[in-house]
Amino acid sequence: MLRVASVGSGSKGNATLVASEETTLLIDCGFPTREMLSRLDQINVDIADIDAILVTHEHSDHIGGVAAVSKAAGAPIYATHGTLTSGKLVGARTIVEIESDSEFAIGDIEVTAITVPHDAKEPVQYVFKHAAQRVGVLTDLGMVSAHVQRAYEGCDLLLLEFNHDLAMLRRGPYPAALKRRVSGDFGHLNNDQALGMLEAMGESVPGTVIAAHISEQNNSVNAVSALLGPLIQRTEMNVIYATQSQGFDWISSDASGAVSKVA
Repeated sequence: MLRVASVGSGSKGNATLVASEETTLLIDCGFPTREMLSRLDQINVDIADIDAILVTHEHSDHIGGVAAVSKAAGAPIYATHGTLTSGKLVGARTIVEIESDSEFAIGDIEVTAITVPHDAKEPVQYVFKHAAQRVGVLTDLGMVSAHVQRAYEGCDLLLLEFNHDLAMLRRGPYPAALKRRVSGDFGHLNNDQALGMLEAMGESVPGTVIAAHISEQNNSVNAVSALLGPLIQRTEMNVIYATQSQGFDWISSDASGAVSKVA
């Protein structure tokens, strides 16, 4: 069974773990090595257990710690050509270049890299398959394209960006240019966009949704929870919130949507 943990999720740093019994993958690392080691220790993960690091794009809150953590773990880095041209992975020991919308395997986990609309050089997000399970990780995109919607249909568990409440962003402290960037088609998903993606899935809505990349300035867990309330009641979907400070400990989800903490 696939399991998922978040080391932390937000504009100050992101790192997500997806693991089977045999393979442990790290998606992004925006934390310095010392902080990453401390956070991994809180969820009982030894850095040497990480088999590979998959990078979504070159923004610092996702890539800042990747090269150093890769060296510490002795793990290869998987990234698109566009991400590599950013120069943010200079000095990394082992890099595997991947193509957007490609499929490949790492250990016993099948990986699909999904092209997403974001203001980076060649950004991707990921869907993971193992046995009968599908787990999706989807943050850092400004809109849900038809391509993205199709790619994430049928996930048993989905970590999904609920970056900002649009009204909070508009009246918040960000400069006008940054507000336009965040809310634009190549920025970040707002709460209503993320909810709309889930509602469009109909009966195939994931049994477990992890609300992630929640802005500390322009959103709140309470706002996301209130918005998701009717959908949760209607579908009995389980929702977990990944925070910047704590992320969340290991969870797994079977096809029925049952959630369990995994030691």
